[in-house]
Amino acid sequence: MNGQTASIEARGLTKRFGGTLAVDDLSFEVYPGHVTGFLGPNGAGKSTTLRMILGLDRPTAGTALVNGRPFTEHERPLFEVGALLDPKAFHPGRSARGHLRSLALANGIGGERVEEVLDIVGLAGVGARRVGGFSLGMGQRLGIASALLGDPGILILDEPVNGLDPDGILWIRNLLRSLASEGRTVLVSSHLMSEMALTADQLIIVGKGALLADDSVENVVQASGHNSVRVRTPQADELVTVLASEGLSARKDNANQLTVDSGATDRIGDLAARHRITVHELTLVQASLEEAYMELTHDSLTYQAEPFTSLNESAA
Repeated sequence: MNGQTASIEARGLTKRFGGTLAVDDLSFEVYPGHVTGFLGPNGAGKSTTLRMILGLDRPTAGTALVNGRPFTEHERPLFEVGALLDPKAFHPGRSARGHLRSLALANGIGGERVEEVLDIVGLAGVGARRVGGFSLGMGQRLGIASALLGDPGILILDEPVNGLDPDGILWIRNLLRSLASEGRTVLVSSHLMSEMALTADQLIIVGKGALLADDSVENVVQASGHNSVRVRTPQADELVTVLASEGLSARKDNANQLTVDSGATDRIGDLAARHRITVHELTLVQASLEEAYMELTHDSLTYQAEPFTSLNESAA
C-alpha cells in the first residue's frame, strides 16, 4: 500500500479444530496509518485469526507475521503489539492500578506510564477500585489501557466498543483514529457496521474462515448491488419506458420520482437528455456499509434464522 511495509501479514492461515475448519487459507496484510476493520459474522474465524496472529493459537497451516516475524519471537512483545481480546481478563481482586502496575513491572515499564494510560482511558478516578466490580464498559477501558501500556506501534482490539455507552463509543472512535494518524497500525474487529463506517479506512471481511473482501470502506460500499439513483422528473412514465428499453430497471416512488436500480447517473442523465426529458434531480443513493456487508456475507452465515414476521405468525 503506497510502498509501505505491512505491519501484520497473514499468509495462508488455516486452523482446524478436529473436523471443524475455523480459518480457511486466509491471507491479508494490515498497514500502518490506517484503522483496519476486521469484519465477519459470528463463527467466521475472526477471533481465532487474531489469536493466531498473537501466537495464542498455533496455525494448522500458514504463518502470521508481526513486523516481519512471528509474534512469539519478539523479545519485548508488549512494546510491539497492544492487544485486547477479552475485556474481563483480569484478576477480580486486583485494583485497576494494581493490574496495570503488575504488567508494567513485568515489562520494565515505569509507574508513571500506568498513570498516563489510566488518564487516557478515563479511569484515573477509579484506579484504586477492584476490577471485579467493574462494568463491561469499564473493563473495556481497562483492557485498552493495558494495550496502550507499552506505547506499541500496533493495536489489535477485538470488539472494543462492547459495553460502552454512546459517549464511550465516540471516545474509542476518536482514540483509534488518533492512534492511526500517529502512524500506528490499528486492527479492530466489530459487529457494529455503523461504527465501522465512521471509524475504519480499510476493511478485511471474512466468512466461514475465508476472505470475502480486502479493500477500502469506500470501494466495498461502491461495489454493493444496493446502490441506486433517485430521479425527479415531470415525465416519469416516459423516462421509465426509455430506461427499460436500455435494460435499466426503474420504479416509481410517486408521480414525479423514480428509483433506478443502478448507480449509472451519467448514463441516466444522457438518456434523459437524448429523449428531451426534463430532469429536476439526479442523485446517487449509495448503499450503507451494513447493506454492503450483508450482501457480501449472506452466503457465509454459520447461524442463520428465518426472516422474522411476527410472534403470532411464528407461533402459528
